Amino acid sequence: MPVEAIYEQGTLRLSEPITLPEGSKVQVIIIPLESYSQHKNPLEILQEIAELPLEGKTDTFSGLDHDQVLYSK
Repeated sequence: MPVEAIYEQGTLRLSEPITLPEGSKVQVIIIPLESYSQHKNPLEILQEIAELPLEGKTDTFSGLDHDQVLYSK
């Protein structure tokens, strides 16, 4: 059950109430939300994807023989 929280003065304050019995113990995994966005807009992300090589320099597999590799006779 992912729940967002804000860290303030040493305490995590949940952004919405949750339904747990009082005194329940929980495990918390901290994932800073800023690390996902990296402050890039969608255009920057798409440009980075477009600049990726289609095939690696040392990759001997070529998309040209895709069917032969998958469906060899």
